[in-house]
Amino acid sequence: MFDKLENTVDRFEMILQELNDPDVVNNQERFRKLMKEQTELSPIVEKFKEYKAAKQTIEDSLFLLDEESDEEMRELAKEELNEAKAAQETLEQELKILLLPKDPNDDKNVIVEIRAGAGGDEAALFAAEIYRMYVHYAESQRWKVETMEFEEIGIGGMKNVTFMITGNGAYSKMKYESGVHRVQRVPETESGGRIHTSTITVAVMPEAEEVDVQIDEKDIRIDVMRASGNGGQCVNTTDSAVRLTHYPSGIVVYSQTEKSQLQNKAKAFAMLRAKLYDIECQKAHDAEAEARRNQIGTGDRSEKIRTYNFPQGRVTDHRINLTLYKLDKIMNGDIQEVLDACIAADQAAKLAKMQED
Repeated sequence: MFDKLENTVDRFEMILQELNDPDVVNNQERFRKLMKEQTELSPIVEKFKEYKAAKQTIEDSLFLLDEESDEEMRELAKEELNEAKAAQETLEQELKILLLPKDPNDDKNVIVEIRAGAGGDEAALFAAEIYRMYVHYAESQRWKVETMEFEEIGIGGMKNVTFMITGNGAYSKMKYESGVHRVQRVPETESGGRIHTSTITVAVMPEAEEVDVQIDEKDIRIDVMRASGNGGQCVNTTDSAVRLTHYPSGIVVYSQTEKSQLQNKAKAFAMLRAKLYDIECQKAHDAEAEARRNQIGTGDRSEKIRTYNFPQGRVTDHRINLTLYKLDKIMNGDIQEVLDACIAADQAAKLAKMQED
């Protein structure tokens, strides 16, 4: 591990030298690439400096204990030694986590698709609430949310909704939300007061650029039509809605949220690219089945990941056996504690597997 860290420091110093080269500064593509790499390596280099400082403190304290006869100075040296050993142990663990292979999609924006499952209207109402939960969370992260497709029901629920979250590291956090979310509560429409269980599915897909997914024009059918639903003036009076059908995969996407046909077409292609890229990512995970089982947040879409129990005011994440009695706050977008726990569990699983290998 320490050889790798020394190589990382050498690479970091080399990048700094290159960034001061006028030829590199004038080459914008090369400059951006180096700046991105510098940003990625900087936390590792800084942490390694802290580790070496703690190691040096340990050596200095041990030397003082061997050479110093004054009891007060020896006590100070012992105190410094204990603090430095604790810091060294913590920093070593943090360095191991920083050196874990990074998911290449972590820095990408995400496209989130929420669909009502079992439970009829109650599932659609819950889908709308989870959508609002993610919007509030994105706002707390200063991310941008853009709705791409939705189908509402009359009582304020959503049969499905697809939206894009644009922001630094969006996929690195939101990827843990993929799976089946279950709600247990008494529906507003239920007169008997019985607790019902309903489900929705959440799919979180990294945004795919054109370079990530090649789409052949002959594999696509493009249909344009008038938008339906509550679109407001103009939206329902022109052929602005766009539907794409991808023959090889059978995927159909539809966009009607914009007044412009060109804008809806761009959104539809973004959704299609994300879905095709997600299929390729799933295939790659399936090819490494054991590694996939050892990770949090990359499991099967049919996996029940979380239960929201309204009568008890609790939320339980079944993957990591975490239960929190703060349902109201979570439904209002305060999901960071859950995501942090998922990230920690994922890192622990990867570290354990790395030690086995």
